[in-house]
Amino acid sequence: MKSLKKIFLSAALFVCGSACTLSAQEKTTTAGVPLVKLNNGVEMPRFGLGTFLQGSNEICKQSCLTALRAGYRHIDTAHAYYDEEGVGEAVKESGIPRNEIWITSKLWPTEYGEGKTLKAIDEMLARLQTDYIDLLYVHQPVGDFVGAWKDMEKAVKQGKVRALGISNFDANDEVFNEIMEKSTIKPAVLQIECHPYAQRLEMRKKAAKYGIQMECWFPLGGAMSNGALFKDPVIKKIAESHGKTPAQVILRWHIQEGFSVIPGATNPDYIKENIQIFDFSLTDEEMQQMRSLNKEKRFFNARLEDVERMVFGMNR
Repeated sequence: MKSLKKIFLSAALFVCGSACTLSAQEKTTTAGVPLVKLNNGVEMPRFGLGTFLQGSNEICKQSCLTALRAGYRHIDTAHAYYDEEGVGEAVKESGIPRNEIWITSKLWPTEYGEGKTLKAIDEMLARLQTDYIDLLYVHQPVGDFVGAWKDMEKAVKQGKVRALGISNFDANDEVFNEIMEKSTIKPAVLQIECHPYAQRLEMRKKAAKYGIQMECWFPLGGAMSNGALFKDPVIKKIAESHGKTPAQVILRWHIQEGFSVIPGATNPDYIKENIQIFDFSLTDEEMQQMRSLNKEKRFFNARLEDVERMVFGMNR
């Protein structure tokens, strides 16, 4: 990826989709988390807590409170996680002003449809105990996501949502192109699985074309990876040289690549550890070593047909 001067610069910007390293002028939260200006002009913290598989609203509430006290200002939830109430309670109990916390949630495909989705958004706002959602995704590219998007655009105009995003729209070119062609308000964020073993170079190129911010789920590989990234000798060596954990090095790589990243955790120690990545930087050589690990190897490999079966077979 490195080359000389202009060649290196253009290549780096192509791969990152934004700046690969944090500039001295980049705006941050009080905890040092960099902010990114989305393609609609709204600023979003590029690091947050993912709440997938929290277990219950009470567990989620405690995880979010731990995170907020540790300096997190971005929480990612979804209707399908069944923990939005826990997020809302934590935000309220934290005492932190609502406008200082970025709340993301996602609509499930059973809530898609023009006229139907606006009602679902109001119900989501009630669960979260808030007047607006900072970022709202269509969670999966199945069902009437175009109809859902039309209602989501109405919600933006009504002040109920600040930015719109697409989650898992890397399933194929058809779903990505359809949402881009049929939307008036373009997606500001694309959330997909992304980590050092699956750096998603082609998807990053597509997102960059529209100024879409990349946000990574399973940034540490997820449970189904069996800790593969933590055991990688390259990552372990870099971690040792900085006196950091492999998880912290991986998350730091995400930040320096320009991504937004939302590692999930319920263990208070891990929640606190994950955000302690803004007191060191990876060198250019270390970034190149991390990039060399790319195998485009995902750990979650459900087909679109599997997702459709899962979605429309669920009755909750």
